[in-house]
Amino acid sequence: MSYGTGDRESGAGWWRALRRFRERFQPVSVRILLAAGTVTGLLAQCVKPVGDALAGKTFLFVALLSGVAYVFYDALRELSQAVWLPARDRVDSRSLGSFVAEAFQARRVEISFFGYTGETLYNELYHRLEHLEDNPGPTRRVVIRVMVPDFSQPMRVPSRVGDDDRPQDSPEFRERAERKCQEYDQILSELAQGLTRIGRMDVSCEYRVYHGPPLHKLCIFNRKRVLHGLYNVSTRMPLRGPEYYDPKGFDTDLTVLAGDRGTQDEAAIAMWVKHFDDLWRLVAEEPAWRRAAAA
Repeated sequence: MSYGTGDRESGAGWWRALRRFRERFQPVSVRILLAAGTVTGLLAQCVKPVGDALAGKTFLFVALLSGVAYVFYDALRELSQAVWLPARDRVDSRSLGSFVAEAFQARRVEISFFGYTGETLYNELYHRLEHLEDNPGPTRRVVIRVMVPDFSQPMRVPSRVGDDDRPQDSPEFRERAERKCQEYDQILSELAQGLTRIGRMDVSCEYRVYHGPPLHKLCIFNRKRVLHGLYNVSTRMPLRGPEYYDPKGFDTDLTVLAGDRGTQDEAAIAMWVKHFDDLWRLVAEEPAWRRAAAA
């Protein structure tokens, strides 16, 4: 028996709602249970009738254990998130969700991207920002910086596949990619402004453009974890007949650098962070769609 698109979407919506409910109420319920264990254990130790009824000094240990767990709950939760994220040297771009989730366990979140359209990362950021209103967790400051190519300029990649497989600039295809980036920028920026208006946190999102083709993909999470890889610029995509050179970011394998793996990774992370900061400050420019909106 096959299910239609509506059935799959309703199933996915039910699962997302369940996950949101768990993320929102799990910390509260766990704290209530820990607090109840602490109070019950202390009562059993200090009030003789209660202690006789419940098991005596065994509950002192339970109370102390519950109290310590209650006090250090946030730290334990962050540690579990770090342990849950496996230490890998290379990952597929489809794995970005786990890195985004880990980054949002911090009080200050900073995510930087350099690459093509950033569609894979956008999808993860959209859902994460959407959930912040109901479940902010420890997060109080979020900074998102995205650098994409300047699609208003002629390009050899992306481009149309011409005679003898030569790249031919395609204004229509560039405009298509630019519309995507503009839409992502507007949606994330509106979410950021809405979260900031609520007052519990400060969220900002900014897109800038650079000149040149998308050759490599770079993601930086909280300046402590870096993912980088090379786009396959010869990837072809048919679109309403013609073929186009269109790097597929979700197929890009990424090398993982983590600050907790030793000085070698730390040095490489510092290099990539400085490289991005320098590009953002010296090379990147405000995109045309933002200039038009400000005019």
